[in-house]
Amino acid sequence: MKIGCVQLSEVRSYRALTLHPAPLLNILVGPNAQGKTNLLEALGLLVTGRSFRTPRISEVPRWGAETAAITGELMRTEAGVESRRVVRRVVTHAGDGSWQATGDGAPEWARAIAFGWQDVEIVNGAPGTRRGFVDGFAGRLYPTHLATLVRYRQILARRNRVLQMHRHDAGLAGRLEPWSEQLATTGVELIARRRKAVAALQTELARVWGSLAAPRSKVEVRYRGALGEADEPAAFVAALARAHREEVRRGQTLVGPHRDDLSIEIDGVDARTFGSRGQQRMVALALRLAEVLPVTEAAGTAPVLLLDDALSELDPRARELILREIGAAEQVFLTTPEPLAEAGAAVFHVNGGGVTAG
Repeated sequence: MKIGCVQLSEVRSYRALTLHPAPLLNILVGPNAQGKTNLLEALGLLVTGRSFRTPRISEVPRWGAETAAITGELMRTEAGVESRRVVRRVVTHAGDGSWQATGDGAPEWARAIAFGWQDVEIVNGAPGTRRGFVDGFAGRLYPTHLATLVRYRQILARRNRVLQMHRHDAGLAGRLEPWSEQLATTGVELIARRRKAVAALQTELARVWGSLAAPRSKVEVRYRGALGEADEPAAFVAALARAHREEVRRGQTLVGPHRDDLSIEIDGVDARTFGSRGQQRMVALALRLAEVLPVTEAAGTAPVLLLDDALSELDPRARELILREIGAAEQVFLTTPEPLAEAGAAVFHVNGGGVTAG
């Protein structure tokens, strides 16, 4: 898919902007803090309805504005037939002080994959960051995954509430039983999709890393869960039973996909502990690039790539290899603080909330 003409109104640093991106590589050049990331965020919000930078929608409008709007055209070609959809997203300050996001839903085939500095935390951060990464990827592959995740979290919250309110009751086990069964049924569904997503990711990650890193270097990602290879609700319920005493003591559920993690290794060693910052950044970028093919196959069209400062802290050879890799993608938006000469790319200069082509 591709993004056509985009119009921003009162979005972050942009009072008003109209952008006509190129169908392939778009390079956004400019000093730091001039609006490059803001523009990528707006493009991602147009496609997905969410910001890749923050869960707080109130941060999207320009300071002092009561309403922000993003309007753009999403396009794809299938079997020689081009489809176009105009999408509009609006963020409005409500009378009660809250902020509301409204607008048109993007077509089901619309996908965007964003990379930013915060993605290094997928490699070196807390387990919750890696779970969020896997769930975001799985959500792009399987339409019902995120709804199942919401349902799981609701059941988990209710089970934890029972643990906290009735931890000293003789009948606690009976009170927990229905919630444990529901948690197990929903949890194994989540775990199964996560495992499938990680397997698809690993297959493509091997290819991407091979094109970016030194010869014979290898990166592997594996799903690590308390259930091991078990995939039945009964195994989940049994694991909960084994953890019962400690759950009562701590007042929280200690088994399930909300506690699982990813193992990421570079040449057989833990990338979180032993990888250099440069290696960790390269792995994080490779993970995002490895999403492209599985998402393309799932959606029936290639996702838009939004790469924020993806070339920083890398040597010239690594930059060259990354540019070669993204050259095989469809539409790409790449920010950089320094001029970048790349054949066939459209260049936009970003400065002070303004964007000029050339």
